[in-house]
Amino acid sequence: MISSQSRAELTVEVTLGVENAIPIAIVPFGGPQPGENLAGIVAADLARSSHFKVLSESQMPERPSTPEQVQFALWKALGQDNLVIGQVRQGGTGRYEVQFQVFDAVRGSQLASLSLPFAAEESRKTAHRIADLIYHLLTGENGVYATRIAYVTVANGDGPIDRRYVLHVADADGFNPQDVVKSREPIMSPAWSPDGKKIAYVSFESKRSAIFIQNLANGEREKVSELPGINGAPAWSPDGRQLAMTLSKDGNPEIYVMTLSNHSLRRITDHFAIDTEPAWSRDGSQLVFTSDRGGKPQIYLVSADGGQPQRITYEGDYNAGAAFSPNGKSLAMVHGNAGDYRIALMNLASKQLRVLTKGSLDESPSFARNGSMILYASQNGGKAELTVISTDGKVRDKLRIDGGEAREPAWSP
Repeated sequence: MISSQSRAELTVEVTLGVENAIPIAIVPFGGPQPGENLAGIVAADLARSSHFKVLSESQMPERPSTPEQVQFALWKALGQDNLVIGQVRQGGTGRYEVQFQVFDAVRGSQLASLSLPFAAEESRKTAHRIADLIYHLLTGENGVYATRIAYVTVANGDGPIDRRYVLHVADADGFNPQDVVKSREPIMSPAWSPDGKKIAYVSFESKRSAIFIQNLANGEREKVSELPGINGAPAWSPDGRQLAMTLSKDGNPEIYVMTLSNHSLRRITDHFAIDTEPAWSRDGSQLVFTSDRGGKPQIYLVSADGGQPQRITYEGDYNAGAAFSPNGKSLAMVHGNAGDYRIALMNLASKQLRVLTKGSLDESPSFARNGSMILYASQNGGKAELTVISTDGKVRDKLRIDGGEAREPAWSP
């Protein structure tokens, strides 16, 4: 079971501005509320998208909480396209209900009115659901604010024996971090199951690499591979029935696929080079992986049944750690050139590659489930941290962590 205690605290810092975004005002909700005002969480969520430009509370001309209190001329004069208001009512002990409305502030018309019941401890989760509903209403796309992220922190003590590795799960905005597993030995490569209920990861707790699958609800875990040599880079198939991985049981790191029902293995690659970091296409028919068979690490594509791999990256000295976008039309990857390692996006149809980040040691890209943002690890002043960037490059958020360096993030389905 996930521990509710964690020393890792994450806060969001928006580091890039937004142009040509939808102006929207999220008015603080009226009524009694446990903890933070729900509207503040909703506003912070939407501000992390390049689709919205959220009005600051200090600029609001009024604080309506019911439709009849709204003076649309005031909001229209401020250039706001949309307006969100809400009211929270307390029910039984620890129970609440929030009713909120979304308006077209230009036309003065109501677009939606919804009510959500919630318990006091679910206030942040409820706010994320509201943000997802608003995002979908105004963009037509599914939101990602009620999803979660996984990541590993490494905290160094006075010596190697005091080093601590912790696999965490947190809300998509970095709040509510919880511990999944702790170890004095390295923990690596967390990967979410398609239903978001389990995480596969690599642990060296027995002084050798092993791949585990852990149930997040009850903490139960299963060791699925501890073969001689490397057991690494687990990746779930889209149907959750198979796990691609890197194994060197036959002497060389190769890509294998394991059927989870019986742990049978199917070898995908067969080459003297190092093949690693598999990732599935969205239909499960293909895998991409990293290989240095051409002399330097590059991305290759192969059928999930095996066969002759096809090299698909040629630009730059280094391309690795690829991940398919949710629509299957592009790949995010670590792109290295002249000693800098940055996150890049490649269109699979045109093979055109676009560099998104400006760091020197960016790694481990992971898409949000709607494809609008990418989570990755970066270095800032020698300290590792997590960063989210929109796929158009217009918005970047830093998730600052106290209690250790952050590595290998993964965004849940």
